[in-house]
Amino acid sequence: MSMEALERVLNERLDDLKTKGTFKGKETVIIGLKPAEPGKGPRYYIEGQGDKEFLKMNGNSYLGLSLNQEVIEAEEETARKFGAGPGAVRFISGTYHPHTELEKRLAKFHGREAAMIFSSAYSTVMGILIPLISNDTIVISDELNHNCIINAIKLSRPAGKSIYKHLNMIELEAKLKENIGKGKRAIVLTDGIFSMRGDYAPLDSIVDICKKYDSKYEEGIITIVDDSHGVGSFGKTGRGIEEYTNKKADILVSTLGKALGVNGGYVAASSTIINYLRETAPFYIYSNPITASEAAASMKALEILDSEKGLKLLEHMRGLTKQFEEGLQQLDFEIISSEHPVVPLMIRETQKTTELVKYLFDNGILATGLNYPVVPKGDEEIRFQIAADHTENDIDYVLAVLKKYKESH
Repeated sequence: MSMEALERVLNERLDDLKTKGTFKGKETVIIGLKPAEPGKGPRYYIEGQGDKEFLKMNGNSYLGLSLNQEVIEAEEETARKFGAGPGAVRFISGTYHPHTELEKRLAKFHGREAAMIFSSAYSTVMGILIPLISNDTIVISDELNHNCIINAIKLSRPAGKSIYKHLNMIELEAKLKENIGKGKRAIVLTDGIFSMRGDYAPLDSIVDICKKYDSKYEEGIITIVDDSHGVGSFGKTGRGIEEYTNKKADILVSTLGKALGVNGGYVAASSTIINYLRETAPFYIYSNPITASEAAASMKALEILDSEKGLKLLEHMRGLTKQFEEGLQQLDFEIISSEHPVVPLMIRETQKTTELVKYLFDNGILATGLNYPVVPKGDEEIRFQIAADHTENDIDYVLAVLKKYKESH
């Protein structure tokens, strides 16, 4: 069968992505790592760049636990004990003791009755929303929610869908009012930390508003928060948006692959909800879990986070974030300030964003530029991400490079 017609169409679509500015192109390939040393965080070697060292300022391992020796040793030891992979989906023979122990510890950490793990946070959201959204469900979602929430809603085909303006509680309440009688159940969805901006949902207000209208829906209003960028990096003890706002959602989704530094995702909720999802969530039932060794590594990372050492890592990360934000403000750069280690440097123009990302790369700094239509036109930015394995000297170096750039442009 000839593929020429299909390939022609696909090439046209690729060209369209390039025109729109969403074409990602060749990925940066890391080929080596130089461990941290006094006053200097880890450095990375990039394919095609020889022995040039790069400082990663666009990573999600907020506490630096992906390189923590205790975490690595826990993974290695469990891989030797149970093998490299699970060998099956969980209901067949792919459930190992580290999987069930991790779920117990995650539930306890978040003050929930139960938890279940998935292969990623993306698959967690996709996996739980499909069985929770019926054809009598109204879905109400923040306009800047993550792509996984957007796609999960599309696949779920709810009775109705409403989008409220970013963080606009007046509009959220209006959407709940106008949908009364249009569905038996309402589900309100929000990110905890919005990954492009580092700002956060007012979960306390969201929960209070939903309680106000809960009785107006036959099956009530369910709040779901995806706090993948919040757990391990936000809140006094790293319990994320729920700790920061002192309010719990009905269902919490998060990840093992960001602040905890390993891989996988999970959901924490009541025992009834978790039992139902184990029987109905397709991304759980029909997909292999994370490996037993990844589960063990995640438990070790969670243990570190929930300790004095974890508190010190959080404090250090917050101090570096403050240092970086204050340095950018002194250089008269526009930022979106937050206690979260995502620090958006607002450029507000595609070409300038691209130029500065290249300048940073040329100076050994990995940073991510976000251009239209990934972000709204006029909101183009460079997203910096601070980590606990950065040092004050690292932050000073990035600020010095940015100062030099500003003086020459």
